[in-house]
Amino acid sequence: MKLRPVVELVLAALAAVGCVLSWLAARSAAVAAPVIPSEPSMPTVTYDASFIVLSMLLLTVAAVFAVLGIVGLRRR
Repeated sequence: MKLRPVVELVLAALAAVGCVLSWLAARSAAVAAPVIPSEPSMPTVTYDASFIVLSMLLLTVAAVFAVLGIVGLRRR
């Protein structure tokens, strides 16, 4: 078995884990102020755009490494 495709698949798995962790870190709870003064405040979820962009970048890297690793294993 070749070493390079295995390393690429390990890097793909690490990038996928980083993608999930970044996506989970992007979410945070907040309280929205009422529109009408007599209404109650509403809990909302806000997302940090930088963590979402990082998550999408890591997803792309994971997909590229997965494809390269699978192609490398199939060509032996």
